[in-house]
Formats: sequence, C-alpha cells, structure tokens
Amino acid sequence: KEQMTVRDQRLLGRIASALERLAPAPPGMLTLGRVEAFVWHAATRALTPVETVNRVDLALLKGIDRQRDTLLANTRRFAKGLPANNALLWGARGTGKSSLIKSVHAAVNRELASGRKNVAPALSLIEIHREDVATLPDLLSALRGQKRRVLVFCDDLSFDGQDSTFKSLKAALEGGVEGRPSNVLFYATSNRRHLMPREAIENERESALNPAEVVDEKVSLSDRFGLWLGFHPCDQDTYFAIIDGYVKDLGLKIAQEDLRARAIEWSMTRGGRSGRVAWQFIQDLAGELAETKKR
Repeated sequence: KEQMTVRDQRLLGRIASALERLAPAPPGMLTLGRVEAFVWHAATRALTPVETVNRVDLALLKGIDRQRDTLLANTRRFAKGLPANNALLWGARGTGKSSLIKSVHAAVNRELASGRKNVAPALSLIEIHREDVATLPDLLSALRGQKRRVLVFCDDLSFDGQDSTFKSLKAALEGGVEGRPSNVLFYATSNRRHLMPREAIENERESALNPAEVVDEKVSLSDRFGLWLGFHPCDQDTYFAIIDGYVKDLGLKIAQEDLRARAIEWSMTRGGRSGRVAWQFIQDLAGELAETKKR
C-alpha cells in the first residue's frame, strides 16, 4: 500500500475538524465560555451564543417597581449561590415581563462584575422556545455540574387542554428524581396565571369523574414557581413616565405638550396603554424627528 502523503494527512485533519464543528455537542458537553446569553436549539441539542441581547436598561422600566425589586432580589441571591425560587411573570401583554427578566439579568451581572475587568459573566441566560419545552430535561442534564449559574428563560409559556408537555415540565422543575440542578433557575412569562386557558380547565372539570383532581393536575404546574409576579395594564401617568424615560434616554427634542398629545393619540390607535405601546410610539417618533432633521 502506498504511504499517505503529508498533504493527504493535512486534508483529512481539516475534514475531521470540520465534522467536529458541525456535530452537536453531546449532553454534558455544553460550553458557556464568556458569552452571557444563549438560545437552546432542541434539534441539535446545542446552544447558539447571543452576542448582543435585545434588552433595555432596568431604569427605563416604569410602573413595575414591586415586580422589579422582587425579581432583582431573587436573581441576586441566586447569582451569589443562595437559595432562590423559580419565577412566573404573568399578566397583560406588553407590560414588560420578558424585558424585566433580560434587564434584571444584565443588572445582576454588572453588579457582580463591578470593579473587575475581563471577567466572565457570573450568570448566564439561556432562552428555550415554548415548542422545545419537552427537551428541557436534556438541557438541565447538560447544565448539571457546570460551574456557571444559569437562568433558563421561556417567553410566552402556555399549554392547551390536550397538551401533555406540562407534565414533563413539572418533573423537570421540581418533581423528578434528580430535580432541578442547584445551579439552574427557571423564569417564564405567560399571559395566563395557570399557564392554561380557563375554558380548557372548566371543560375538563365538567367532563371528569373527579373534577377537583383534574383541576389540581392542571393548575399544579404554576405551583412549581415560588414567585408569581402579576403585571397589569398601566395607567396614563405611568404611560407618560415610560415615554418620558425613553425621550430623555434617546435625547429626543420635542415640546412636552406636543409629546403628551401625540402619545395619547398613539395609545388610542393601539387600543390601550402599555410599555410595548410606549416603545412603539417612541420608535415612530424618533424616526420622524430624525427624518425631519435631515431635511
């Protein structure tokens, strides 16, 4: 047999390296490195780093002071290795639930890194999509034993009456033999207090032989969250406070009376007031002012 040339050996080495990069990391082999946020991909059982997280500064979130302080204290304790609770942020859409989680995560990392340079973030944030919740046990298994503490975050979590995925989530959070790893905390947002539509619970109550047992089974998932933080539509003063914060932060130049009138008109066209509506108004206003300035 002819001996393999140096060129052939180098070629095979490059092929092997490329295959290693394409292959998903097996459970237990996730590397968090110095990146502070990731997205979990269920198909490949791998994490995709997020270089720039879509979030706002914590100081810009108005009208949710109690929720902010409670979640910040819980996250701060967890990051320091102290006992802390899973958290469910529930309530009206656009009220800052997911924004609060991302902003609190950033604030705690800044606190713990204060005075130190070039340090890895103390707390990682991993987003898992609603449709991938069934693979949460695999993610938790891969994170078990990691030195880094991790917030696993699921936005807009909910289940319908026929969805049995909630049972695996219950076990993964607290009920399984292994239980939730001590270095992992689970934060979720939902429009529903019990993560399931009221009509689905009522329908099963009416058709079940033991209605109370069925209802207990359906609502027991929310009991896995030690913190329940409710979010409600904001009043007009809070709506204005949110807008004023954005105007100041972005350095927009507009008369206060004009700003108020336009903000009210915008909220009426959107059918209500919320942090999301305020941000959309600011985006439109900032674009208009920038366009006018260029003329």
